[in-house]
Amino acid sequence: MLFEIEVSAELNSPFEFNRVFDLLSDPLPVKQVYTSNLTGQDTWCDVVGWDESGPCQAFAVLSEDSGDGVILLLYGGQEGIRLKPSIITEDWDLSSTNQWGEPCLMLDKNTVYTE
Repeated sequence: MLFEIEVSAELNSPFEFNRVFDLLSDPLPVKQVYTSNLTGQDTWCDVVGWDESGPCQAFAVLSEDSGDGVILLLYGGQEGIRLKPSIITEDWDLSSTNQWGEPCLMLDKNTVYTE
C-alpha cells in the first residue's frame, strides 16, 4: 500500500518533508521507541504525533525504502512527530529544550518500540 507523508516546516518539524512509502504491514500505535536522543545516545524515548492542535497518535509500520530495504517508519500528524527521553516527565511543549521534532523517523526494521 502506498502512503504519502507530507510535513511542512512549522513549529515542530525542522524541515519540510514529502515522500511516498510502500507500506508492508498495518500501522500500529506507538508510544515509545529505542532510538538516539539529542546527544546521539541510544535511549528509550516517548513519541507522539504532532498537528496544529498539539499531540496526537504516532504510528510505526514496516515499509520498503529504495536505499535501505525494509525499514521501520515512525510517523504522526501533519507536523510530524515529537520525541523526548522517557526519563523526562514534563508535558509535551514546543518550547522545551528536552524535546525535539522530526517529520518522521526511518529506522532499522529491528528497532524496538512499545505500543
